Amino acid sequence: MRGNEPLACQRDAFSLPSDLHYLNCAYLGPLPRVSQEAGVAAVARKANPATIRPEDFFAESNVVRQLFAELINARDPNRVALIPAVSYGAATVARNTPVAQGQNIVVVGEDFPSDMYTWRRVARQSGAALRVVSPPTGEGLGGNWNSRVLDSIDRNTAVVSLPHVHWADGTKFDLVTIGRSAREAGAALVVDGTQSVGALPFDVEEIQPDALICAGYKWLLGPYSTGLAYFGPRYDHGEPIEENWITRKGSDDFQRLVDYEDEYAPGAIRYDAGERSNFILLPMLIAALRLILSLKPARIQEYCRRLTEAPLERARELGFAIEDSRWRGAHLFGVRAPAHVDLAQLSQALQGRKIAVSLRGSALRVSPNVYNDEDDLNMLVQVFEEQSQ
Repeated sequence: MRGNEPLACQRDAFSLPSDLHYLNCAYLGPLPRVSQEAGVAAVARKANPATIRPEDFFAESNVVRQLFAELINARDPNRVALIPAVSYGAATVARNTPVAQGQNIVVVGEDFPSDMYTWRRVARQSGAALRVVSPPTGEGLGGNWNSRVLDSIDRNTAVVSLPHVHWADGTKFDLVTIGRSAREAGAALVVDGTQSVGALPFDVEEIQPDALICAGYKWLLGPYSTGLAYFGPRYDHGEPIEENWITRKGSDDFQRLVDYEDEYAPGAIRYDAGERSNFILLPMLIAALRLILSLKPARIQEYCRRLTEAPLERARELGFAIEDSRWRGAHLFGVRAPAHVDLAQLSQALQGRKIAVSLRGSALRVSPNVYNDEDDLNMLVQVFEEQSQ
């Protein structure tokens, strides 16, 4: 497969049932076949621990760092930490970001709970103001929401925490412009890339986040309880949540582990979670990351755009509201039904046709990926047509 030609449907790379219209990657990404195979082989390896060598505690972790660094255009793989969840990464950032009374923390409304709970606690404990930038109503939601975020940043802002793509309705935030404003204020830019990285290009050189946190089980197509985080220079000398043996300098010499070492390994390795060398999950994540890199996020995004363009235009003609393409991902978007369509009945009708989507707030969240084809989207719109009558 050449690197720049348009993608064809990749359904054969997955094990989804033939009669299932799975438009719900934002909920759980299906494991590719290569990850399933890697997992089976990994379980067999763990059955005989004698085959696991001391160097294996480090080698696969480093491969994951390298692959994720390539995916987000990070020059130094050691800036990537292996974490079990977004909440772990957010807690690490909160622990190492000074916030004082009189300052403010900017977050977006209806953000994912793991992010919101973290900054609510920081605001409560520090006495800082939590500025929740609520989504506007009416036309131009995406552009207006971005403007509201920019207007909320001032010289007293300590943290700007937001997603690249909003988990509930796919609203896309202009991280380059918002990041520039955050840097001018001296604020930390903390990005949750869970609903974008893997399906939408993300460039840390261009965006310059201080931290980028991603769960591994959605658009990275990895197993549950895996996650990755990029930490920029702001966090080079921070304090990790836990004092992990494997994150110390010289920890690869097992014989000398009792010669306790205070110095951490370089970069963000200090922030790795305990037992990060998961001999079953990491091979599965490695296989998924390699698949995504071979497909390329830009091509994945273009595939989703081509797949959804005509069906979404038909949905608009039926009175369904969908954000302008400039302010949403092609891989994740909210569909808001017209007033005469009952959302509960619509959801039941979709389930009856084996169409998997999610209800998030007032939006029907649709999230296709490379395993979907025209039949999946046409079936979705057919249900819209039936429920609009």
